[in-house]
Amino acid sequence: MKNTFRKYLITSNKDKSWGFYVNDLGRNVIEKHSEYPSKDHPDHYIFSWDKGRVLNEFHVVLITKGEGIFESKATGKIKVTDGDVFLLFPGVWHRYKPKKSVGWTERWVGFSGDIASQFLSNGYFKSDKPIISKCNKTSILNYFNSLYKLFDEEPYGYQRLASGICIQLMAELHNIKSGGNNIENLNSMVSRAKSMMYKNITSSIHLTKIALDLGVSYSKFRIDFKKQTGVSPLQYHLLLKIEKSKELLLNTNKSQKEIAFELGFESDVYFNRFFKQKTGLAPGKFRHQSNY
Repeated sequence: MKNTFRKYLITSNKDKSWGFYVNDLGRNVIEKHSEYPSKDHPDHYIFSWDKGRVLNEFHVVLITKGEGIFESKATGKIKVTDGDVFLLFPGVWHRYKPKKSVGWTERWVGFSGDIASQFLSNGYFKSDKPIISKCNKTSILNYFNSLYKLFDEEPYGYQRLASGICIQLMAELHNIKSGGNNIENLNSMVSRAKSMMYKNITSSIHLTKIALDLGVSYSKFRIDFKKQTGVSPLQYHLLLKIEKSKELLLNTNKSQKEIAFELGFESDVYFNRFFKQKTGLAPGKFRHQSNY
């Protein structure tokens, strides 16, 4: 690929109504002692180090070689280096530049839309923690390269195709941010725990024993499990039981009491209450409605 690739897009109302659309993207190799940023960007993207800038869109900037400085109103100055991503947020003043004696290679994509805004409003990414380290991975580079190819060729519906790639990119960045160096171990541990829970779906679960079998403390097991699944191990096991109870309600003639007993609930009253809490319907009503 050429050292420099830049694309600034004209987005239609149809593009915007999709909920996620790309505004600009590119790749630059900034040689040491070069002027930065170059002056050939559109006016609303250009900035100087003295003044910085405020954008009305999100940007993901990946540094794949070199080092420099990032600064925003929310963070102050932070050193960035090879493999770092920094995120730019709508309405947040920022500035950045490579170290003059080193330079850097930067890749970026800017995007907007209601779906994009949810990343911020839901707390997945925060303006006071914009740096994600160790992103110099093949998968991350492939997302950028796929975007460059897509916007170079501009096939039919390319904006909508690009939105899917960008969302995958953001999901991968969030996984790197939240999982850190422990992603592979975390995936393995949680997968094994889920398998143990499913095998014990008809009985009470001994979570401390599962943690022991996995070679970690219960505290670490609970924290790591919830980090990946969003719920505690106990809640996850109970939700597995609810899914299994739905299957039994729909495909067998077993009574609610029999199902509660089979799945290891302490009583059919607790089973009924928990089922309704999680599904919005009592077990009997769920069975009746699903049969019509």
